[in-house]
Amino acid sequence: MDDTQAIEAALQAYFDGLYDGDTGKLASCFHETADLRAVSPEGKLAMMTRQQWFDYVTSRPSAASRGLARHDWVVTLDRSGPATAFAKVNCQLPPRYFTDYLVLGKLADGWKIISKTYHTETR
Repeated sequence: MDDTQAIEAALQAYFDGLYDGDTGKLASCFHETADLRAVSPEGKLAMMTRQQWFDYVTSRPSAASRGLARHDWVVTLDRSGPATAFAKVNCQLPPRYFTDYLVLGKLADGWKIISKTYHTETR
């Protein structure tokens, strides 16, 4: 598998983990020190550790368990070097729709998401 395919596989694991509410799948593509960040409409920065996010994921019904259609895709994939990449992706857990900015690094155990910044829209 080349690097682009490996990055795409990590992103697919991310999409699958989100849709299924499966933190095992998410752990396979998220580095253990990864964090999540978002800016609120009031201009405040919210931060979460990977474990805090995993706790939240397991506390809510998954999109799969709710029978929701999947709509997740890669908008942009950019590689700045042999060990770093950036992906802008869209996904949904209605009524919330997400634009995620994912930074990936090629580590000894493969490509991992090392940072996530996201925007949420409620419809």
